[in-house]
Amino acid sequence: MLVPFESLPEDARVWIYQANRTFTEEEVQKLNEQLATFLKQWTAHGADLKAGFEIRYKRFIVIALDQAVNAATGCSIDASVHFIQQLEKMYEVDLLDKMNVSYRSGDYIAYKPLADFKKMAKDRAVSQNTIVFNNLVNNKEEYLNYWEVPARDSWHARFMN
Repeated sequence: MLVPFESLPEDARVWIYQANRTFTEEEVQKLNEQLATFLKQWTAHGADLKAGFEIRYKRFIVIALDQAVNAATGCSIDASVHFIQQLEKMYEVDLLDKMNVSYRSGDYIAYKPLADFKKMAKDRAVSQNTIVFNNLVNNKEEYLNYWEVPARDSWHARFMN
């Protein structure tokens, strides 16, 4: 059951998929339609899942699920991953590679392999003040408050001197 993202409670579980490139306006429009279609029929053992989504900065797909209504199961999570894999093929984009880092470089959102980000930290090309995207947040409240943060406030801090 698709609901507006904003209407989901603070403890709604979130999954964040970062793209290795920015989507075009046309792609964002298609993604909105495809995500809406998927979430309208997303179920766990036949029970509707109350979920919403948003696409941030034409680069991040954020899906949230109100687990108080019905929790995701192994099969429903598999279905969502399969759906994301289809999007990867359709748009020729990486969405599931967790070994990459997105961060702000001025108004631009940069995307680097973790090894490159570590080297940039060592070379002081990024700092503890660099705004990073912590895609490991677990729920909507963390997403709203701790997703886009200085590296010092995220798991990225371990790479800073």
